[in-house]
This record gives sequence, structure tokens and C-alpha cells, in this order.
Amino acid sequence: MSTIKKAIIPAAGYGTRNLPITKVIPKEMFPIMGKPAIHYIVEEAVESGIEEILIIVSRNKNMIIDYFDRSLELEAFLTQVNKGHLIEKTASPDVHIQFIRQPYAKGLGDAIKLGKRFIGDEPFAILLPDDLFFDSKKPALSQLIDVYNRHHSNVLALQKVKNEHLKNYGVIKEEFISDSLYKVSDIVEKPKTNPPSNLAVNGRYILKPEIFTCLEKLRPGSGGELQLTDAIKQLLLDQTFYGSILTGAHFDIGKEEEYIELILKMNNLK
Repeated sequence: MSTIKKAIIPAAGYGTRNLPITKVIPKEMFPIMGKPAIHYIVEEAVESGIEEILIIVSRNKNMIIDYFDRSLELEAFLTQVNKGHLIEKTASPDVHIQFIRQPYAKGLGDAIKLGKRFIGDEPFAILLPDDLFFDSKKPALSQLIDVYNRHHSNVLALQKVKNEHLKNYGVIKEEFISDSLYKVSDIVEKPKTNPPSNLAVNGRYILKPEIFTCLEKLRPGSGGELQLTDAIKQLLLDQTFYGSILTGAHFDIGKEEEYIELILKMNNLK
């Protein structure tokens, strides 16, 4: 059985929900208790057993690359002014990270397609950096990996969403297995009417490498973009998918109210 050792973090979008600040600061770099949001995403991946990460960026996201690079100049300065104890705070999570640029933001499906060579023929994880999970005994991605290890199938993280908001998500048609586990029979990207359920995909995926064949055949879908959801819909014809509702508190940092709620929560826990 293949284990999940590789992950893709797509971070190349324009961050239109958070303009105007995202003109200069990627939302993945929004601070949460002194660390950027993407730092927590990488930590979650490492805690879940991931050994190699590909972060997909755009030409205006160099700040992300710089953050995960070592700053010898800063380390030398801290040593010189007798603040060497702070060097440890500048360390990145202990994992191999690669970067690739998406030349133009053509959708999540287009971004993930860029990871084909990195992934090879292995099953892999996707972590969307907008979605952060806290307050669980087990990291969100690790929960999905447990489902994969039991069923040896593709797995999607799910959340229950109010009907009026389903138009903003990929939504599944489900077959009930338990209170937190479902078999996926269909999926629709951002349904404008008649959503198949109230279960929406929630920022974490475990996918088999055959998804890349589907991605390469994609035509533009919702919003004129290449949608990962549409590739999953194709792969559903040949492979099994499960959906799992994750434990823990979920925050979408692209929503200002949830970003503020997260900061207040973390401050109370400090």
C-alpha cells in the first residue's frame, strides 16, 4: 500500500476576497500570532507525515518563497547583537519544500496540474491554505490519511454548509456510511440551483495520481477556470471517493470575520 508522503499547497491565486491588502501581501502570509497562515498549513502537513511539499506560487508571491528560505544575514545580525536565542524562532518546519510558478491564475485545477512531475505515480495530499483547522487531537490532514489507509481510495474533507452558501463550494452527492463518513457518488462545482446535498468540500484532499489524466483533459468550467472539482467528477467514473467530516474548529481566513475570530481565539489560548 502506498503511503501519503507528498503534498501540494496551491498559493497562486489573486486573493480577490481580501483586496486591497492582497495587492501587496498574499493572504497566505496573513499573520496569526506572529506566524503566517501558510506556516500552520506546512506544520499540519509535517505532523501528518508529509515528507515533501510543492507550493504553487505566482510571480507576485515571492514573499512566500522568501519566508521559507533561511536568512543568513538576519542570523548574523541577531548573533552580533546578542540575540542569538531568537534564531530558533526564524526556523521553518523541517520538511523538503519545492516551489513552482503558475504563470496565470486559471483555476485550482490548472494549479494542481503543474504538480504532475513532482507527484509521479504516488497518491498525494492537497491542502488549501485558506482553510485552517485547530482544536483537534489529530491534524486535519492526518484524519483524511487515516480514511485513505482504511479504504485505499480518494478522500475529500467535507463540511456541512447552509443552503444559501452552497453556491460557493464544490458539493457532493453522498451515500451515508456513518455520521462523519460518506461515499461520494457525484460532485458539482458551485451549484447555482438544486445542490445535491449540504456537504461541501473543505480544503483538504487525498487523490490518486490518475487525477492528472483527468486534469489534462479538462475544459474551462465555472468562472471560465479549470476546476479540480470537474476532474474529480471525471475520476469518479472509474474510482471510488470517500468524504469525511473533520473534527476540530475550521476557519476560512479569506473571510474577514473568520480571520478575526481565529486571531481572537488563538490570543485567548496563548
